[in-house]
Amino acid sequence: MSEHPTSGSIARYASGDELPADVLWAVEAHLETCQTCRLRLADAAPPQVTALTAAVWAEMAPTGAPVRRRHRLVRWATPALAPWLAMTAFVVLAAVALDGVLPTSSAVLLIAPIVPVLGVAVAWSRGVDPAHELVVSTPRAGLQLVLRRTFAVLVVVLPALLVGGWLTGASPAYWLLPCLGVTATALALGGVIGLRRAAITAASAWVLLVIGPAVVVGGVPGVLAPGAAPVWAAVLVGGAAAVFFRSAAYARL
Repeated sequence: MSEHPTSGSIARYASGDELPADVLWAVEAHLETCQTCRLRLADAAPPQVTALTAAVWAEMAPTGAPVRRRHRLVRWATPALAPWLAMTAFVVLAAVALDGVLPTSSAVLLIAPIVPVLGVAVAWSRGVDPAHELVVSTPRAGLQLVLRRTFAVLVVVLPALLVGGWLTGASPAYWLLPCLGVTATALALGGVIGLRRAAITAASAWVLLVIGPAVVVGGVPGVLAPGAAPVWAAVLVGGAAAVFFRSAAYARL
């Protein structure tokens, strides 16, 4: 349509009246390129449409600095992560309370490697994040967002474990590398089966193969002995390399 639509066509289009297919197509095509007619369309809109549009814009409009601060926070963590972090603190406190009760050197030492993994599962879970579909459709979704949220989990979890280890005498030299190694392994596996499944798999394997035998037999498991540090360093490097070389897979999680 080279000329502007008639006032009648604009009014009928604004009110939602049925128009002939050729007229409807011509009006919509013209509105895409003509600012003047878009202003005419806005003036011709019925009062109920104008009120609805104003209400939607009012809901979407920014309200100031608190929104910006929340936006920055959401870049690193989900609102659903808050209750999990509170539960993490409770788990660490429970492990400190159980120290000396179980026939192991330290309950904190046993649980430390899988606590961050559970946080990673929550940080990237469709079921607990109401904005999951919007988040994963953003340009920065994928590996960058996965690493950001993993970092947010570690920032909270590692200090809590350090305090718990200090109270129970569990040196970070025993659990820090296993902690990072198990997390890297879960992230690498997450590129294949999904982060939530990978985290649950890694945590379940740790409970069955390490915590269970340690509770039954007692003592420090061999995988947490100082001599296992080179192995865990290799696991950490291998997991990080797998995540790096399969970075494109995280955009499809």
